[in-house]
Order: sequence, then C-alpha cells, then structure tokens
Amino acid sequence: MTAAETHLVSVEHVVKEFRLSGGFRGESQIVHAVSDVSFYIDEGETLAMVGESGCGKSTVGRLILRLAEPTGGTVRLEGRDLGALDKTQMREARRAMQIIFQDPYASLNPRMNVYMIIAEPLIAHKIYNTRAETENRVRELMSLVGLRPEQINRYPHQFSGGQRQRIGIARALALNPKLIVCDEPVSALDVSIQAQILNLLCDLQRGLRLAYLFISHDLSVVRYISDRVCVMFLGKVCEIAKTEEIFEKPMHPYTRFLLEALPKPNPHARKEKKALLAGEMPSPVNPPPGCRFHTRCPKAGEICRIDEPKPMENGGRTVACHFPGA
Repeated sequence: MTAAETHLVSVEHVVKEFRLSGGFRGESQIVHAVSDVSFYIDEGETLAMVGESGCGKSTVGRLILRLAEPTGGTVRLEGRDLGALDKTQMREARRAMQIIFQDPYASLNPRMNVYMIIAEPLIAHKIYNTRAETENRVRELMSLVGLRPEQINRYPHQFSGGQRQRIGIARALALNPKLIVCDEPVSALDVSIQAQILNLLCDLQRGLRLAYLFISHDLSVVRYISDRVCVMFLGKVCEIAKTEEIFEKPMHPYTRFLLEALPKPNPHARKEKKALLAGEMPSPVNPPPGCRFHTRCPKAGEICRIDEPKPMENGGRTVACHFPGA
C-alpha cells in the first residue's frame, strides 16, 4: 500500500492556472492561483487552510471536489485518482465529498423549501424509492443539525443565518460523506452563532468520523477546530504542522506575521508595537522569482530571491523556507 492510499485525501503537486483574455494591449495573461501544492487529510481529521484573501485556499477546496479541473497534479480519494474517473465513476465518488459554503443564504435556493433543499442530493442519487422514505431521512437530518422537523416546509427567508447554515450542513450530510470542504462556514455569522456552528461541526465529526478541510482566515476559529494547519501564501504552501505547533512555535516568517496580527485580549499587550509586513502583495499574474514571500520578508537573503525553497518535512511538519525558525 502506497502512502497516498493510507490517507483519505491525498493532494500531490497540484497546479491551477487561469487564463485571462484581453488585458493590456489585448494580450492574454495567466493567473497562477495554485502552484505545486501537496498535503493529505486523514479520516476523522480537520485540516485547516489559512492565508490572505487570494492565496488560493478556496481554489484548492474546489480542485479536491473537481468543481474545477487542475492544470497539473493529482487528487486522490482513498487512493483513487479523481482525475482518471469517468462521469459515472465521478458521480459515485461525489457521494463521499460535500461542501458547506460561506454564505448560508446565497447557497440556498429561495424558491425551495427545506425538504426540497435537503432531499435534492437524495433524489439526484436515487437513494430511496418513495417520498415517505426520503422525507423520513430529511427529518432525521434536520434533528441531527438542531432544526425542528416540523420546519420542513419552510423557506430559507423564514430562518436566521445560523439556522440557514444548519440547513446547508444537513444537505452536505445527506449522502453520508467522508469529507466535507468547509469554505469559510462561519465568517458570515455573528460570534455567538459561530460558536454554535463550530460545536455542531465538532459533534458531527466525532459521531460520524467526518474529515474536514476547513478554509478560514480567522486563526482563533482555526485553533479551536483544527488538528493540523496548512498556511498558504500566493498559491504556495508555507507551512503544515499540528495546530499547537503552529501557534506555539511557527517556523515560517509568514506564519509568524499572521499570528502576530491576532487581536490581544490583554489591554497592556495591545500597546505593544507589532511588526508590519513591508511592501506590496505580489501579483499572482506575475509572481516573483525564488520564494514568493521574499518581497515582504524581513529575513530574506540573496538565495530567497533566486532559489525557490522546497517543502521539507521533519517529524510530520512541513516548512518551505530557506531559514526556518529564523
């Protein structure tokens, strides 16, 4: 058995480029959204993916689900290369992978009631033969996520934001998936509601042995829910490690800057002068040579401007930096 087959999800050297037509002088341009990204997710594990807006983390989630096709590299689910599957095989594989979207209102069809929304994947995959069986399953899912079964005929506008996200979670659970991509699932919710949804996701994970790819920019949320963290910058992986290792001893300079930017609850600590990132964010259309972070990194040396650092693994921790821990 290969290493890829021992993991639930294995992402190997994945690349995604988008071609933009037009532009200056009518020349086409290539956006390097994801560049040579590799990681794995095990059954029952939460891997959080963090980074600034535009770093490619949501694109990675869509590549895993094949909502977008990779330009290069391989995504495996239980050892099976998803890119090699035909339509019928991919349709079957999709039952094991689902997604929870960021906006709980935009992701729900306002013309469909709760029954229609949650039952849609059950009907599409012909899981049950009768309406009664399907309705029983929908009511069961509603109870599982903390909704009252008697609300089955209501429409999305009749629910709060947190309740709408629970509907989205119920829909994602309908086919008994093994992996759920959570794309900023609580960022549009109030803080108190965020805690409820995060606790629900944790309870569901323990009860159903779910694996999560949890995409977020909120490091406090990430620390609460994740087992490991993958830090990305401009389409590249900077660092992957266990959550506590990331927060207690970050090895990549970019990871340290993300952690230093966190709000401090101690009023005296708030007065401490924070280090700020220098320079402008590089463009994914024209990424800098060498390390992509070197234009903003205070520790950058000459080698960083010339030679791209390769991700090096040591003791289960991966860091892509010429001067890790410096």
